Formats: sequence, C-alpha cells, structure tokens
Amino acid sequence: MKTIFTSIRGKLLFYFFVFILLFHIVSVSIYISSSRLMDEYNTSFERFLLFNTISQQADALYEDTNAYVRDPSQENLNAYYAGRTDLSEQAAKLEESGAAKGEIQESNYLNLIDSLIENSEITVGFVLQDDIERYTAYLQETRNTASYIQENTLTLIDRELTEYQQFYADLQQRKEAFGIFTMFLFLTTVMIAVFFAFWFAAGLNRPLQQLSEAAEEVSGGNFEGEPVRIQSSDEMKLLGDTFNQMREDISMYVEEMKEKAEMDHLMKELELKHLQNQINPHFLFNTLNTVSKMAYLEEADHTSRLMESVSVLLRYNLGNIDKSVALREEVNAVESYFHIQETRFQGRVAFHMDMDQDALSVRVPRLVLQPLVENAFIHGVEPLEEGGTITVQINNEAEQAVVEVMDDGIGMTEHQLQHIFDPDRPDDDHVGHSTGLGLVNVRRRLQLFYQTDKVMEMTSVQNRGTRIRLYLPKQEPGAAGGGEG
Repeated sequence: MKTIFTSIRGKLLFYFFVFILLFHIVSVSIYISSSRLMDEYNTSFERFLLFNTISQQADALYEDTNAYVRDPSQENLNAYYAGRTDLSEQAAKLEESGAAKGEIQESNYLNLIDSLIENSEITVGFVLQDDIERYTAYLQETRNTASYIQENTLTLIDRELTEYQQFYADLQQRKEAFGIFTMFLFLTTVMIAVFFAFWFAAGLNRPLQQLSEAAEEVSGGNFEGEPVRIQSSDEMKLLGDTFNQMREDISMYVEEMKEKAEMDHLMKELELKHLQNQINPHFLFNTLNTVSKMAYLEEADHTSRLMESVSVLLRYNLGNIDKSVALREEVNAVESYFHIQETRFQGRVAFHMDMDQDALSVRVPRLVLQPLVENAFIHGVEPLEEGGTITVQINNEAEQAVVEVMDDGIGMTEHQLQHIFDPDRPDDDHVGHSTGLGLVNVRRRLQLFYQTDKVMEMTSVQNRGTRIRLYLPKQEPGAAGGGEG
C-alpha cells in the first residue's frame, strides 16, 4: 500500500505540514498566553473603574434625591429615576463580573448600595405624600449611606491597590516565565525544522552520492562494483534499482562483445590457418607417396580405402568452420585420420576408439577432436622409435559427454604441463599438421561455445603419456557457438 513516504513530493508535503503545524502551535500558544494576561489585567482594571463609577453614581443619586426634595418637579423626578437605574446597573455589573469574592467587606458594600437605593426611594415616596418629617429623616439616612459608600469605596480601592501590587509582581514573574517558554518553544520549533531539513537533505544526498560514485566507477570502465543500495522507498530507490540493472546490462553487453570479439579473432585465426595450412604440404606429400607405393605393391582395395580416408579428411577440413557439428562428424574425421596414419607407419602406431553411441549427437564446434589426436601423435607417439598407442574414449553422462584422448608417448614434465596454456606462450608448439590448430585455440573455442570455463583437463607423466579430457555439455550452446551445420 502506497503512503506519502513513497515519493519525494509526499515527504516534502509532510515536512512542510509538520513545520506549519509547529509554527501554528507556537503562535496559538503565544496568543492564548497573551490573552490570559490581558484578561487578568482588564479584570483588575475594571474593578477600579467599577468602584469609582459606583462611588460617583452613589453621590449623584443622593444629589438627585436632594434636588427632588427641594423642588419636587417632574424633571427632577426623572433625573432621580435615571440615576437610580444607572447605580443599579453598575451594582449588577459588579456582582456579575465576579469582583465580589464573597468576603464580608464586599458583601457589605453591595448591601450599602441596596440600602442607598431603598432609602432614596422611601424619601421620594414621602415627598410625594408631602410628609416633611419623614422624608427629611430618610434624606439624612440617604446622605449617611452615600457617605458610607464613599468610605467603603476608598477602603476597597486601597485593598485592590495592595492586591494589584502583588498581582503586578506575579504578572512580571509570569511574563518572564512566558518569555522563557516562548523562547524555548521557538528554539524547539527551529531545531525540529532544522532536524527535518537535514534529515530530508541527507535522505536525498546519500543516494545521490552513492549514485555519483557508482557512475564514476562505470565511467572508468568498472562494471563489477557493489550494487547501489538505497533504503528509502521513494523515487531514489527506483533510480538506484534502475541504475543497478543498467550497469548489469552494460556489463553483460560488454562481456558479450568481448567474447564475440575474441571468438571472431579465433575464427579469423582459424580461417587463416585453415587456408594456409589446411593440409601441410609435407603431410600431403607423404600421404600421396604412400598411396602411390600401395598402388604399386598391392591391389587397388587398400589404395581405394586410403584415398577415401584422405578424401573424407580433406572434405571435412574444408567445411564451414563457423558452424557447429555433431560429435559423430568429428569422430568420422578422426577415424579417417587414424586410417591414414596406420597406413603410413605400418604397425608403429596403434589407434583405438571406444565410444558410447548415445553421446555422439552432442553439438560441438568444428575441428576440436582432430587437433587433439594430431597433438597426441606428433608430440607424444611419433618421437618414439618403437611407436605407441593413441586411444579415444567417449562416455555418455547425464548432463554431458566426456571425451578422452590418451597416448602412451613421451609425456611432459610438470613444468611443461603448467605452462602449456600460458596466455603469453605461443600456440605454435602444439598444433596439428593437418589442421594447424593448437590446444589453446581448441580450449578457448570450447569455452566460448559452451559459456563455461570447465571444458578441458590435461594430465601427463613424463615417459608414460598424456591424457586430455573434454567436457561437452548437452544443453543448447549459446550464441557464441554459431549455428548448426
């Protein structure tokens, strides 16, 4: 299931959202704290205003009442009612605002306001009844109550000032603490933002650095370096995997090109030697001389068979060397070669073949078996005065055919055996007289044909002989082997 972290765009949006969220948290925290401080300050300031207003309106209510007593006109009565209403509203505000904290002094203060309003109403009522004695007494009571309110107002304001000093000190401490908290919150937000920025940058830089180093290796011709491993699950991982696949494909392509170039080189070398030395003139002369003597000394049957063997060998050697053949065709050419040599040397050389017919259908490059037999004859058996024996044995296994070419000739030393396939050693020391091909050429063509290094083993004991073993896989050969013949 895809998440926002599976793309660089998603990561950027997420980090941006987190940063904006942190910024808003800081802003809201600052706003809330500032609002609380302002509310507390406004509440304290409103207490002063309320007390001052009530004190003024209480005095004004007494004056309105006294004015109505002296001149009981409708205008003065309306002024009284307006003053009473204003004082009642301010008293209600004082009670609703929570300024009254339930203390006795503040409760008495509210009771004095109620008493002032009540006494003023009674005074006005007796004025309407024209009861001079009573409204005079209640007017005096109203005056006294207004004076008490003035005194209590001063007392409460003085107390509020004392409490405000403590509140102001607390306010300063809270302001300092709030400043520290704000700075801490700001620094924390910045650190988190920086952390996210470095984290995101590192998440981009590390894969880019790996890709850059790997690209430098590829540009330097190194296609076998360690694959780029990117742990993220975004586009960078896709880029890394694509780069690894590209480098692997390039490496395979370059290797195929090298093998093809080497195969072409071997084929050109083979063609050149094939044209220049398909049958060594000395070998051809000896063979034809033998045919001539046989025609003179014997009946035509042996001569006919010998000429047929020469014809088979010539025809096979002149075939298309770019095409693969069945192992059976290689065996037929070797049998013709055996017959020619047996005829030439009249018993000095013995040839034996032991083969499993099921193995003869394996596809092989042309001219791989005959050069080995020629090598065994030229370098193993021919130098011996008493001659020797060459044996070709072909066994069929589950996954491959195994071909062994053995001779009981002069063999080789351990040093010679170790250096026979030395790349700096010329191949001319071990070439056949009819094919002109050496062991190195045969082995390398087999390796390219089957795409494996394990195609040939060679053992030898000095004065006892040499054994060459070929491993021919049964699976279809690769493109390096060419088409079928």
